[in-house]
Formats: sequence, structure tokens, C-alpha cells
Amino acid sequence: MPSRREIIQLNDQEIREYLVSQKTIILVSNGVGGFPHPMPMWFYADEQGRICCTTFSKSQKVLNYQRDPRATLLVESGEEYAELKGLVIYADTEIVEDFDAVCDTLLKINTKGRDVTPEQAQKILAGVAPTAKKRVLLRFTPRKVVSWDHSKLGGVY
Repeated sequence: MPSRREIIQLNDQEIREYLVSQKTIILVSNGVGGFPHPMPMWFYADEQGRICCTTFSKSQKVLNYQRDPRATLLVESGEEYAELKGLVIYADTEIVEDFDAVCDTLLKINTKGRDVTPEQAQKILAGVAPTAKKRVLLRFTPRKVVSWDHSKLGGVY
């Protein structure tokens, strides 16, 4: 008989679908004073399963990841215990200082979950380009994923 932990785990497909369905992730970097530095960010998961977001190049999280590229990421949802679902992702951080990569990431985040025409995409890119010059892409490559979906317990705890 599988353990309760095994029952509530998400498989790879469920993890992918969950990441596509969620808008906000909590990034946790190791702060300069030793305290965790959590920040909510909009994100998307690329085809390789990496988590991607952008931030200003002079932000505290960039400074933290330059010093220590280890990251913990949290995505969670649910209002009742029986609905709790989430992922904790332990990852390595890559800081990408490429304007086109930042623009592409901003486009994917701003269009997440919907189809846009090429004209709409160009309009969005034109809107994000001024801020993209000051931003970097944070790309997180997962090392380990811990997942849970309490709805798999069918209300029995």
C-alpha cells in the first residue's frame, strides 16, 4: 500500500500542468544577513521545465543570486485543507543579461494562458521594451521538486 506522501505527490505531467495554471511564484534567495529573502514574482515554465521570470538588474534578489545561486521556489494554492496543492522547487539560478531573452520572457509572462496574434505580440513587446533594458532574466533549473495535492486524499486525512 502506498504511503500518504506517495498518494499526494504530483507526477511530471501534473507538475507541468500546475505550473502552466499558476501565475505567481515565491522566489527565495539567501540574503546577505543570512535570512531567507522571499519575493512573489510572475513566471512561466519553459520547454525544458526551467522557471523563468524577470526582475530589475539592481534588485536585491539579483545581488543575492550573484552571491549564492541556490534558490527555493514555492507555488501553492487552495483555500481549504482538502484543496491544498503546491510545489517546492530547489533550483540553481542563472542570471541572463540578454535584452531579447528578457523581452521574450516578459511576452510569455504577459500572455500566459492565452493566445495572441502576431500583431498583439508586437504591441506587447513594444510596451515592455523600455523596461526590459533595465531587467535581467532569472532562469531556475530544478534540482529537486517536492509536491503535494491534498485533493487526492478524497477528504480523508
